[in-house]
Amino acid sequence: MLRTSAPLRAFLRYNSSKAGHYEAVVIGGGPGGYIHAIKLAQLNIKTACIESRGALGGTCLNVGCIPSKSLLNNTHLFHQVKHEAKDRGIDLPGEASINVANLQAAKDKSVKGLTLGVEMLFKKNGVTYLKGHGSFKDDKTLTVKPIDGAEPYEVTADNITIATGSVPTPFPGIEIDEERIVTSTGALSLKEVPKKLAIIGGGIIGLEMASVYSRIGSEVTIIEFQNAIGAGMDGEVAKQTQRLLQKQGLKFKLGTKVTSGKRDGDKVNISVEEVKSGKTEDLEADVLLVAIGRKPNTEGLNHQAAGVEEDEKGRIVIDSQFRTAKPHIRAIGDTTFGVMLAHKAEEEGVAAAEYIKHGHGHVNYGNIPSVMYTHPEVAWVGASEEQLKADGIKYKVGKFPFVANSRAKTNLDTDGFVKFLADAETQRVLGVHIIGPNAGEMIAEGGLALEYGASTEDIARTCHAHPTLSEAFKEAALATFDKPLNA
Repeated sequence: MLRTSAPLRAFLRYNSSKAGHYEAVVIGGGPGGYIHAIKLAQLNIKTACIESRGALGGTCLNVGCIPSKSLLNNTHLFHQVKHEAKDRGIDLPGEASINVANLQAAKDKSVKGLTLGVEMLFKKNGVTYLKGHGSFKDDKTLTVKPIDGAEPYEVTADNITIATGSVPTPFPGIEIDEERIVTSTGALSLKEVPKKLAIIGGGIIGLEMASVYSRIGSEVTIIEFQNAIGAGMDGEVAKQTQRLLQKQGLKFKLGTKVTSGKRDGDKVNISVEEVKSGKTEDLEADVLLVAIGRKPNTEGLNHQAAGVEEDEKGRIVIDSQFRTAKPHIRAIGDTTFGVMLAHKAEEEGVAAAEYIKHGHGHVNYGNIPSVMYTHPEVAWVGASEEQLKADGIKYKVGKFPFVANSRAKTNLDTDGFVKFLADAETQRVLGVHIIGPNAGEMIAEGGLALEYGASTEDIARTCHAHPTLSEAFKEAALATFDKPLNA
């Protein structure tokens, strides 16, 4: 009788439970991938999800949305205690100070709890979790290389969905070491507060990290090639946001390009040039954050072997049902077109599962909200003024400032406003833009209005509780066709 070694027996046991055929396999366990896998399982489709990180949740839960929000929330609380306590009637025994190790520990605790929660959802819904790196052997076969070093094995599937997310876009000529020259990943785990922090990129990631470290003592300079911050923001909102962030101590160099960035010991030397004038300047920082965007994460996927095509930007080409050139292979989230947002990927995950099961699904790409979690928060959904002007659409504007809102005044938090853009004839809501306290939560009402084709009069005639910040939402809607009542 042929005897097998203990390691081989372990390997065979491992593969007997994981290898084999599935009705659907999802490559990637981020917001798009794990939601897609759960929805497939709920539709009674035998599903496996391959994830190489060792923890589910993708960039968002591990090194993106969740850890950054932990740092943003806790540093904002610190800033309030240090600078606003007396005005709020709070006497402290001593001066507040930041403990970076504990700040990071609180962040890590939040991340771990949520990633383990996704794993529990897999178990609850019957999704098989394959911990390893997945790559295509052909259009029906995937090779899984386990992260624990075990021998690779193969799985086959009737349907395969690519949901591998994105990675930071590199800056040509600048070498990332995640210590002194960092991406957003490294910026989330700095062991000490840099005296000087330089950031390439004035988008959401750059501005959120700027807020975190400015609050706890860093001198922050943001270098942005464009003449405005917050790519995608309504122009008026972007200008107001910049003014408020400058009041908080952030410095901006707009219309400026970085020509070089090199580490020299514990410092980083940065050379910049004004786009319009050509004037050059040398800067020095303790840490340089490169935050110029993200690109699809397809390295090592070997999708070409399956006949999956990319466009000139490296995005996987799909049709309206998320199908690639091979109809049984789909792609969702950051790997393909559109804004790189977790909730956009989640919506696509649900819709793609429904296409597989029922042949129909739906995502409204005109109603994907964006939120920047600085303070004040900035949130928007639908069209901006610039987009409406470019499309030749006649519109009306209604605004209401938080300084006239009773709850905001009570909370001593009155910066910003709510702005509605409505069709000039029908008053149908075309866009909602908020800068102010709790904007990220309030924008959901704007999304609901867009989804159901509400008019600003519909919103203005809807009773909003008093005293709430959402009353500013009602008043701004009223301002598009009449006069606000409290300003």
